[in-house]
Amino acid sequence: MSGMRRPAWWSVLLTVVGVLVFVRLGVWQLHRADYKDELLRRYAAAASAPVKAFDAVADQPPINAYPRVRVQGHYLADRLYLLDNPKHDSMGGVEVYAPFQPVDQSKGLLVDLGFLPGNGSDKAPELPPLPTEQQTLQGVYQPPPGTGLEMGGNALAQQKHWPKTSVYLDLDQVATDLHEKLYPRVLVLDADPSAIYVRVHTLDLSSMPPARHRAYAFQWFTFALVAVVIFLWLHRKRRRPHGRDFPESGHADKEI
Repeated sequence: MSGMRRPAWWSVLLTVVGVLVFVRLGVWQLHRADYKDELLRRYAAAASAPVKAFDAVADQPPINAYPRVRVQGHYLADRLYLLDNPKHDSMGGVEVYAPFQPVDQSKGLLVDLGFLPGNGSDKAPELPPLPTEQQTLQGVYQPPPGTGLEMGGNALAQQKHWPKTSVYLDLDQVATDLHEKLYPRVLVLDADPSAIYVRVHTLDLSSMPPARHRAYAFQWFTFALVAVVIFLWLHRKRRRPHGRDFPESGHADKEI
């Protein structure tokens, strides 16, 4: 290229490596966006999927799928857990979880009863009593909510009375607190107009939705483009005011 000075080998290497890294990160972000879009589609499809027997998927649920199941058993009504301030509103509500003992099963099942809106105070909303007789429950069998950054240790072990409150939900910690084994997923109950709980069937991807992954991908691709532009700008041939190139040696020609 007549308009370019010969670049040093290390500058070429640095630019190529940088561009490849930026492009690879952009492609990875696009793949993450597509993956989460697929998760959302599968979760939305679960709302209208045929109902399966809980026993068929209890211990080995399908990967990246959320089956609707029906299960019979009874609540451990005095062992409620509150997930503090989930992202439903700004009023300090809680997501309420109750242990459930399926019929003829040795493990317990944690049931997401739904969301109870707060009243803007620090007090948890009043919890309605749970039935003690045998129940037939139906809902989506899905992974528990992410734990995020666990600060302050196991909050459940520090509380002596139920309901117990935590800012994250860890099934292993709940199982230890209950002194029994739990199934690897939670049952999110189907919406019920007569229930006091708000039941919203959606995956909580608010911290990193697909659109944000695509925004980050655009950012990385922009960095790759900027790296190429900077390389070309730094290695362009500079010209004298009258249009003559500066010699690469840096010494001006002597006039005769």
